[in-house]
Amino acid sequence: MLLALNLLDRQILDRDGRPVGKVDDLELAIHDDGSPHVAALLVGQQALGDRIGGRLGAWIAGTARRLAPDDRQQPIRIPYDYVGTVDSAVKLTVARELLPDAPLETWLRDHLITRIPGADNAG
Repeated sequence: MLLALNLLDRQILDRDGRPVGKVDDLELAIHDDGSPHVAALLVGQQALGDRIGGRLGAWIAGTARRLAPDDRQQPIRIPYDYVGTVDSAVKLTVARELLPDAPLETWLRDHLITRIPGADNAG
């Protein structure tokens, strides 16, 4: 599997087909025999900013860290054990409710989206 081609920037869907986010980065680990493997999918603006790098990446990751409830919060980590299949999207074997929300998305929902007239009637 070519990790950058087959995983990065793919849409992530939960077991019911609901969107979770996109694969912004990967966490790799080493087996006891020395072979590498994907340990987790990293999701969220902090992971994306760290992956992009440079000034733009630092700004994106810094903004995500400032909006997080805890300034030591790490990117959202989805264990690779939760991955069922990888094709045009990464399909998980768990429901969306078992995964944490991205801090930026939570902040936008609470401070911006809910203030739009009619936003509570979505559906």
